[in-house]
Amino acid sequence: MQSTSAGKEAGHTKFPPAPDVPFDELAARLASIRKEMEADGLDVIVLTDVVNIQYFTDFKSFSWYYNSRPFFGIITADDLFVLAATYERAHVNWKPRVFSGLYYDGYIDQGVKLVADSIRDLFKGKSPRIGIDYGEEMAGHSSLALVDALRGLAKAGDLKTAAPTLWRSRLIKTPFEAALKRAAFTICDDAFNQAIAKARIGITEYELWGMITAQTFLNGAEGGVPFPLIFSKSDFTFGRPPGNRRLEEGHYIWADFRATYGGYPADRNRIARAGEPKAWERETYTAIRDLTLELCHMIRPGITCADFFHEAMKLWVPASVGNKWTAVARFGHSGGMGIVEPPSLGPDDHVEIRPGMILHVEPKLERDGAVFQFEECVY
Repeated sequence: MQSTSAGKEAGHTKFPPAPDVPFDELAARLASIRKEMEADGLDVIVLTDVVNIQYFTDFKSFSWYYNSRPFFGIITADDLFVLAATYERAHVNWKPRVFSGLYYDGYIDQGVKLVADSIRDLFKGKSPRIGIDYGEEMAGHSSLALVDALRGLAKAGDLKTAAPTLWRSRLIKTPFEAALKRAAFTICDDAFNQAIAKARIGITEYELWGMITAQTFLNGAEGGVPFPLIFSKSDFTFGRPPGNRRLEEGHYIWADFRATYGGYPADRNRIARAGEPKAWERETYTAIRDLTLELCHMIRPGITCADFFHEAMKLWVPASVGNKWTAVARFGHSGGMGIVEPPSLGPDDHVEIRPGMILHVEPKLERDGAVFQFEECVY
C-alpha cells in the first residue's frame, strides 16, 4: 500500500477536549459584528445557524441536533441573547456566559414568538432594521413563521439577509482559531496515515471509512460530518458515500475529511494508491504536489482572489497538457467554522486577500484512471 499523504508518516497526537473561547476573543467578535451592522444599517441580527450562534457565544448543546426546539440568537448594538427551550436554563447557568438566556416552553412556534416578542420589547414600539442569517454558505433554521414575524416587525416590512455582514465579521481568523484548525488537520492527517497502514487488498470502502472515522475520534476529534471515501481506477464520483466496493491493485483511494476540533472542521483531501505505482504516476504525483505547494506560496495579502486564480491558471494549464484534468472553476476557498466559507479562489471573486484569512488550495487532476489532489491550507 503506497500512501501519498503529505502528513506525518509516523506517530500521532492525541488532543484533549478543546478549550473554551476566551472572553476577550468573544468580545472582539461581538465588537466586529456590531461595526459591520452599523455599516450595513442593521439594528438587529437574528441568528438561526448553529455555527453563527456558536461563533458569537461559544455555547454548545447536544440539543442542536433536534429541529423541534431550535435555538436562536439576537444581536443588537447593546445586547446578545441566546433563545432556547426552558430545559436549557440549567445548562446556560452552569458557568459564566457572554450572553443572556431567554427561554420558551413548547416547540418552534413558541420559539418564533419569543424571538418576535423579545425584539418588540427591546425596541419599544419602534420598527428596527432587521437582518437574518439566511444566505450564502449559511444553513440557518428556516421557518416561514419566523420570516413572517420578522417582516411584521421590520422597518417598512423589509427583512434583509445578514449573510454579507456576518461573513465580513468572520473573514479574519485569530491565532486562537488557527490553532484549533491546525489541531483538526493533525487529527485527520494522523487518522489517514494510521488507517492506511492497516488497509489491505480486498477491504471495502465502508470498512476503511469506519477505521478512519473511529481513529479521528480516538485522536481527539469532537465531531465529524460524514466524509466521502472512494476506491477507483477511473470512475471517480467524488460525492459518493462509501459502499461495498473492494480495494483492488491499482485502485486510487480518495478521501476528503471533515473531523472537527473546537468547532473547526479540517476539510483535508488525501489520496493513496493500492500497489506499486508506475513511473508516470510518480512523475504526475510529484508535478501536481509541487504545483500545489507553489500555488500556496503565491497567496499573499493585497491581491484579490481573482488575481490569484488568473496567475494560478498560467501554471496549471501547462501542467495539464496531455492529461485528462478536471475543469477548474476555482482553486480553493476559505474555511473556518464552516467547511467551506467565502471568499472563493475563483475568477469572479474580487475580495482582497488579507492577513488572518484561512484559504484552502486544492487543484485536482485526473489522468489515465488516476487522481491527484492534495488539499493544503494557508493562514
